Amino acid sequence: MSLEETTEFYDKWVALKTLVESLEPDVVKNVKGNKSAGVRVRKSLRQLKKEASEIVKISLAQDKN
Repeated sequence: MSLEETTEFYDKWVALKTLVESLEPDVVKNVKGNKSAGVRVRKSLRQLKKEASEIVKISLAQDKN
């Protein structure tokens, strides 16, 4: 496992955590009945799923090496 691969993995992880943290205000707004916030949350959750999938792929590639 090279340093570049490790850095890529960690950078993706930090981006994923940031995305999760950024969801909270809209989740709270949606719970209070704001439908537009719900749309933003669902859009962000789809992005979260995509980012998590990329992290899994990187992790699996690292484990093979």
